[in-house]
Amino acid sequence: MVRTPTAAAVAAALTVAALGLTPQPARAAAPAPTGSPAATAAASPDLTFHDIPGSGGITLKGNVFAPAGATAGRTYPLIVLPGSWGMPQIEYVAQAKQLADSGYVVVSYASRGFWLSGGQIEVAGPPDVADVSAVIDWALAHTPADPGRIGVGGVSYGAGISLLASAHDPRITTVVALSGWADLIESIYSGRTQHLQATGLLGAVGRATGRPGPELDRILDDFMNSRLDREQEMIEWGRVRSASEQVDRINAHGTAVMLGNAWGDTVFPPNQYASFFEKLKGPKRLEFRPGDHATAEVTGLFGLPNDTWTNARRWFDRHLRGERNGVDTEAPVQIKSRSAGGYEGYADWKSVGAAATEKLALNDTEHLFTGVNTGADGGVVLLSSALDQFAKIAPTASVPLLPRTFSAVWQSERYGSDRHVRGTARLHTTVTPTRSDGTFVAYLYDVGPLGIGKLVTHAPYTFHGRTPGRAFGVDLDLFSTAYDVPAGHRLALVVDTVDPLYAEYNPFGAQLTFTSPAADPSYVAVPLR
Repeated sequence: MVRTPTAAAVAAALTVAALGLTPQPARAAAPAPTGSPAATAAASPDLTFHDIPGSGGITLKGNVFAPAGATAGRTYPLIVLPGSWGMPQIEYVAQAKQLADSGYVVVSYASRGFWLSGGQIEVAGPPDVADVSAVIDWALAHTPADPGRIGVGGVSYGAGISLLASAHDPRITTVVALSGWADLIESIYSGRTQHLQATGLLGAVGRATGRPGPELDRILDDFMNSRLDREQEMIEWGRVRSASEQVDRINAHGTAVMLGNAWGDTVFPPNQYASFFEKLKGPKRLEFRPGDHATAEVTGLFGLPNDTWTNARRWFDRHLRGERNGVDTEAPVQIKSRSAGGYEGYADWKSVGAAATEKLALNDTEHLFTGVNTGADGGVVLLSSALDQFAKIAPTASVPLLPRTFSAVWQSERYGSDRHVRGTARLHTTVTPTRSDGTFVAYLYDVGPLGIGKLVTHAPYTFHGRTPGRAFGVDLDLFSTAYDVPAGHRLALVVDTVDPLYAEYNPFGAQLTFTSPAADPSYVAVPLR
């Protein structure tokens, strides 16, 4: 099925007009022109559209920016930007122009299977990785790109593909991966729980803007319908698409990697990026900010001032152009609190929240029935954390009014001073189920004087094959965050069993009991600055 180009053409026209560009007519890839590539670039410095040969004989719809006034015989560092999930080839026009203005050749393209690019959606599979290398080959042949200075980057899907490509193509020396994933399984199946809203959204966008292949259709169907007999097959499929499984290759190449994500990313939560960052051995930088999936980068895609893209350009400038701009002398981990304030720098991820850990004891036994949404939940995919970012409106719940038949609640004393939560809170508890399978979700709330709780963090947990009536231990990392709890407030841990963000496996009539054995007390460990 051929997708109509109308929406992409309109978007391209509006973006180009807003930026004051004069695009050259689209043209197919041709043999290398007579004369130097630099001379060709100098003659056509503006945005140009191209049909670029991808791997396996498909055609990728792309565009090129080269530095204006490029001189004959001179080469320039190359940046390749694979398109995000569902986005057309003009996604990065604003940032590509800024990069070209500062001396880069920039090639961006719609990823295979989307819009007018050929092939089927492979979800960052081997063909997508090979496409990046094919685009680099084409750029070296048709633009004044320097083969010794090559970077890749992108947002979301483009970030995931970029990281994987850097593991396979040693020519890539620098990566900027924003709002992406390094571990696909941990992103959409954390706590052995399907992230249904996120996966459903991705599937719907993929079908609307692209062509899913039979493998993707089957994997999505198995995943969304909880076919546990195919769980291991799905996990292996995800591992192939996870840069965390290939970090040794990236380290062997000495690739300079910058990672950026939002605390509330409901598609690719931050924990998996932090774990991956710790495994990197080359030059590296990790940035976490308030927001949801890609909301930290979106204004920059329209050409507006944006610190995420500013730091991305600084990273490219340092590692592709050799500029001593200080980005590599700053603390490698840079985070912003969801509450207020600027960046805080840390030497590594382990140092975030390492100053102190406060344990909220979960002493009381709590017994709850499953299968009812109590009103405590993680919000709505893409929306809730964006509201938290732009309007400081986090998902809330009235903690005193939560139905105790279907939820468990433990609260701290009121704090006499502020608590600066930083990093990854961890739940340790003991659960006794009445059925072999089940799901629960743990929420940490900042509870004010009126009992209204603002969501600090949460995470789901699913179990299968447990013996009914037999207790088992649970250790669950909640999603990492940076949040300031005001003096006079308290922290509360709430557990219930239904959240619209996630799949749940609670049979009708199932019950869960949370206890704190004397030999193994239950608690939530909260890391503090």
